[in-house]
Amino acid sequence: MNIVERGVSFPCAGCWLYGVLSLPAAVPASARGVVMVVGGPQYRVGSHRQFTLLARELASQGVPVLRFDYRGMGDSEGNPRDFSDVEPDLRAAIDTFLAEVPGTTEVVLWGLCDAASAAMFYAHQDRRVSGMVLLNPWARTEEGAARAYLRHYYLSRLFDPGLWNKIAAGRFDLAAALRSFRGLLGKAAGGASAPSQAAEVAQAASPALPQRMLEGYSRFRGHTLFITSGADLTAREFEALASGRAWRRAMRGKRVARERLRDADHTFSRAEWRDQVARWTADWLQRW
Repeated sequence: MNIVERGVSFPCAGCWLYGVLSLPAAVPASARGVVMVVGGPQYRVGSHRQFTLLARELASQGVPVLRFDYRGMGDSEGNPRDFSDVEPDLRAAIDTFLAEVPGTTEVVLWGLCDAASAAMFYAHQDRRVSGMVLLNPWARTEEGAARAYLRHYYLSRLFDPGLWNKIAAGRFDLAAALRSFRGLLGKAAGGASAPSQAAEVAQAASPALPQRMLEGYSRFRGHTLFITSGADLTAREFEALASGRAWRRAMRGKRVARERLRDADHTFSRAEWRDQVARWTADWLQRW
């Protein structure tokens, strides 16, 4: 690949953050670059080296890319934090990216799982963000997870010959399975145990995760590519959420594209899945 890579460091709230720039060597850099938002707990290489390989592929096609560790992750300084508290890190990364790559004026945020959720929280606040690529967004609630598990796990198990072989051989704990099934039914119906007083105060102070994601995404006016995995409960939970009226309204129109990789797992662990994600990302970046 005809690319150049170099390390960068930049300050954020009294801490030093570290990342890697992947830049085109033989062609002018695009006015649009990609900043990879890394979900936790992992760092800028990504599961199965996906972020490194994707950054190099995009750079070989003329798109500059920055992947970095936010505070408390990988090589970066600071206390560990989750995806709900990385907005200063994203702003500092974008500042650095645009300063380090002359001619780049707008940014696409690329994120998997809770990094996709973090991008939804942030993007509408920064006019430099013109697009997002969101893979298997994390929208986890106890109720939503239970519904996804019931629909996609239990239903498939009914058609699994291995299950019926276990039952026939007397190696299946039916009582335990029924207890688990009843518990999931209760959670799916919103009948989980009552929250503590502290939990009620926390819920009142901040909206539930899916609501916060919707509020952020509804205010974003750029382009979005959603990519989901067919064999992932996190993706199934988000797809169920996105079928609701408010989400359908937010995701309609030509500025939103959707792709689904039927057999892929959560992190697109096979080379063929990883390569397909790279193709979809690169093609989408060229279309608008």
